Amino acid sequence: MTGFDGVEIHGAHGYLIDQFLKDSINDRTDEYGGSLENRCRFLMQVVEAVVRSIRVDRVAIRISPIIDYIDATDSDPVALGLAVIDNLNKLQAKFGSRLACLHVTQPRYIVEETANNVSDNEKVVQAQMMSKLREAYHGNFMSSGGYTKELGVQAVAKGEVDLIAIGRMFISNPDLVERFKIDAPLNKYVRATFYISDPVVGYIDYPFLGEDKKL
Repeated sequence: MTGFDGVEIHGAHGYLIDQFLKDSINDRTDEYGGSLENRCRFLMQVVEAVVRSIRVDRVAIRISPIIDYIDATDSDPVALGLAVIDNLNKLQAKFGSRLACLHVTQPRYIVEETANNVSDNEKVVQAQMMSKLREAYHGNFMSSGGYTKELGVQAVAKGEVDLIAIGRMFISNPDLVERFKIDAPLNKYVRATFYISDPVVGYIDYPFLGEDKKL
């Protein structure tokens, strides 16, 4: 943990932990498959192992129960999310302290250009699902996925979340905080460069304010 204040366990987006959680992928017949409790078992074992190592308040967990991404889907995503949260609440009670936060990805994160492409009806449904998770969790609730500065401020002001996480805009704007402070225009990210092997292109070649555009 030298040099770090904490860790966030990635239990979302079709990666290993999410593959245990989602019933479209988990077809196990042992104690890690079938029921919600069984499907949550691996996640909770990972969380508890990390908590015992570095302290509960230094650990965050990210989940995406509502996300339909790379075949990682669930037949009842809200029930899955609530089951995970119930287990996390029990773990917090057991250790007498809360996790740093629970990070839940907004369903709209898969939309190409933020929430503007999501219908009003879809927004209502998404908000209702996220609200249920928010109300159930005993601790700091963080969300990410298609947030602009305006959407983030609104979400915090309305009490929908405690914290907002931003990814894509930080990639293309190394000085994003300063740009937000002064309402400066933002660099547009280039999605095609997100996962290439070049250590410069799409990673450290976006301009700061006042610099010429490099991409």
